[in-house]
This record gives sequence, C-alpha cells and structure tokens, in this order.
Amino acid sequence: MFKVVIVEDEKPILELMKVLIGRNPHYTIIGAYTNPHEALASMAELKPDLAFLDVEMPKMNGLELAQRMNDMTDQTKIIFTTAYKEYALEAFKVYAFDYILKPVTPSAIERITSRIMKLEQPIEPIQPKARQSVIKCFGSLEVRNPEGALVRWPTKKTEELFAYFLCNPAQEMNKWHLADMLWPDMLEDRASHNLHNTIYRLKKLLKEHEIGMDILKTNDGYMIDPLGMTYDLIEFQMTDPASLDGIQDRARGERLLSLYRGPLLDRKDYLWKTQLEENYSKQYTSFVRQMVRRDMLEQSWSQAEQKMDTYLTLYPLNEEMHQLLIDIYAISGKKERIAKHYSGFKTLYMKELGLEPPAEMSARVTAYLE
Repeated sequence: MFKVVIVEDEKPILELMKVLIGRNPHYTIIGAYTNPHEALASMAELKPDLAFLDVEMPKMNGLELAQRMNDMTDQTKIIFTTAYKEYALEAFKVYAFDYILKPVTPSAIERITSRIMKLEQPIEPIQPKARQSVIKCFGSLEVRNPEGALVRWPTKKTEELFAYFLCNPAQEMNKWHLADMLWPDMLEDRASHNLHNTIYRLKKLLKEHEIGMDILKTNDGYMIDPLGMTYDLIEFQMTDPASLDGIQDRARGERLLSLYRGPLLDRKDYLWKTQLEENYSKQYTSFVRQMVRRDMLEQSWSQAEQKMDTYLTLYPLNEEMHQLLIDIYAISGKKERIAKHYSGFKTLYMKELGLEPPAEMSARVTAYLE
C-alpha cells in the first residue's frame, strides 16, 4: 500500500483525483491540498510515497514545489498533472517519476500503478541466458544458429521460402500459392513436387541448426510456427508508432530503431516483397519521426541529430527528413550547419534526380540564414 498526497489548486479536479486514486487498492490518500504551501509544510510529517502535483498553480507552481520536496527527501516519487505536454522536459529536470496529461483518467492512474509495482517487485538472481538463434530481416536476410554460425542455404528457393514465411509468421499459406510464387512458369505437378522437397529441406535445416522454429502442415498448405521466438520484423509488427508516446516506452523505441538495418530483405530480388518493403520503410520513418520529436521536446539535440543521420544514411533522398534535420539545426542554434547540409543535399538531389530541391525547402533555408 502506497501513501499518496495530492496537490491541485482547482477544487473540482482535486475531488475527481481523490475519487480516481482512492478507488485503486494500492493507494491510501493521506493528504489532499489546494494550497502548495500547506502541502509543503506537511511533507516532513506525512512522508508520502507518491505526490501527484499540479504544474500550473498560483503562489508556487508544481515544479518549484517538487524541487523543495526533493530538497527535503528523495523517498517521494513525483507525478505531475498538467494540461500542457511541453512541461515534460521541466518535469525531468526535477527528477519526476512520471507525468499525466489532463484530464486525468483511470487508465492514466493504472499506468502509474503498473510502473510502481514493477519497481517494487523483488529482484531475482540473474540466471545465465541460454544462447538463442538470431534472425534479421531488415537489411539482407541473416540467420545465425545458437552457436553464432551463419546458416547456409542449400538452394536459393529454400532461402526465399523461409524469408516468405518470416514475413508472414503464424499465417497459413496455400500450397498452390507458394508453388506459383516460387516456380511461376512450371507445370503444377512439378511445382508441387519441388515445393514438397523444399519444405523438407527447410524443416531439416531448421532442426539441424536448432533455429527454434517449425514448419507445420495444414489442410491446404503450410505455416511457420515461431514457437515464441521473436525477431526484428515481428517486433515491428507488434508495435504501433502511436504507442511510443509514453515516457516509459523510450527504451522500446530506441530498440526498434536499432533493429532496422536497412530495407526489408535488402538486395533480395523477391517480387512479392515490394509492397511489404514500402510498408516497413514507412513504419520506420514514422518511428524515427516520433522519437526525434520527443528528443526535440526534451532538447536532446545530439540524440535527435544522431537518429536523423542514421536515417538519412539509409534514405538519403527523403526531402521531409532532410527538412526536419535542418529545422533541428535552426532550433538548436547551429545556424552554420544549415547551409552546409543544404548544399550537400542539393548536390545529391541534382546528381540522382537531375532536379533542383523543392522551392519550399529552399525558401525555408534562406529564411533561416537571413
């Protein structure tokens, strides 16, 4: 049970928060104040585990109150409530545990509770992890067994079939669809025979290398069972860019960016991957944009620039992202980099496309340099 203090200068909101927090079985409210000075005076006696503080208050705002509380004790976790997302950076400066955007909802309280409960769980002794196989689909296909050895494919069709299964995990694939995809100009009987042999080779290869996956026979075809194994493409499939908005999802967002080493199955001339490659490229772009904007909100300029440099190495002609990097230089006061970067982009654009950069970008750069 956690002892909670609430400080909110608007009485109706204070009463609402008392109801929302009071309903949670993990909390006991030991103080609720509309006056931050009164709240501060009671802290030494109450010693709360958590303090929900409104940021925008007269006389003493929540940021100042939090700083004074931190001077008194480091045992109280601060959670800010605010109607303005831009206060997130200031919240971190006073070592806030988290912040909630108004209006406060039951799900927001539950999110805070979940974080706290995870921190309170006893730390179990770290057990050495068993080595696992590693599969990478972004960039060229790479499969390594638990010993770290690169898997060599007996035929190109075996490799392509496995790549197709990886892009469609746990989905039943009709055998005639697979046969037509791999041998489009071959008679049905011969294509079916080839598919059967290729499936056999693939199953044998996975077993010999202890990859930890299996190919299952279904009524009308086959499907791959990952058996709980994850790899870069699955992690992308399981993540919506909008879900990376919370403070607690920073590590997950950084991991997703690190997993993307290049376009899906790069340098593989599979006709079926074209639309998938484009979709994942757009998803990666969305992830980068989301994480960079968060870096900008927190004024983490070097981190934002690093993410943009990595992105533009993979997609050097993306106008929107070049513009975003130029905006970062302008906002962070690095005016000298704007002209240099634009000049390099202009040269590349002319070389690859034979065109001048978009007029809107040129005008924006000119305005920044004036």
